[in-house]
Amino acid sequence: MKISAKSEYGIIALIDVANHFGSEPVQVREIAGRYNIPERFLEQIMTSLKKAGLVKSVRGAHGGYQLEKRPWEISLGDVLRVLEGEMAPMYCVSDGSKDQCSKERLCALRDVWEEIKGCMQKTLSSITLKDMCDKKMERERIASPMYYI
Repeated sequence: MKISAKSEYGIIALIDVANHFGSEPVQVREIAGRYNIPERFLEQIMTSLKKAGLVKSVRGAHGGYQLEKRPWEISLGDVLRVLEGEMAPMYCVSDGSKDQCSKERLCALRDVWEEIKGCMQKTLSSITLKDMCDKKMERERIASPMYYI
């Protein structure tokens, strides 16, 4: 499975918004500037996330985006399903597959694809935005150690 730039940027933006959970809204312009993401593209991504109920927009001079749910209630799987659609390694194991493979009954690989799909979904559903915020904070801490005199 390949993750598109849309999903990568969406996850980055949501981690940024999650890092500000409980405080003022975060503006798209700020997020785009911090991570070198095209602002118009990020606005489209945030609109999709808003329609899906993952973020809400706040209007006004100090407006921007906030999470609609708590960071530990939004998984990477939730985000990817909104931005990528269904996650299946092969068309034959996708939920929306109308065309059944002509070799489905004889195909030993189909079971492998089903297992991979299940593992991907389980893993992505188990990782939350809070987990990602914690990982980000830990990496930042390691990258800039404190110096003692």
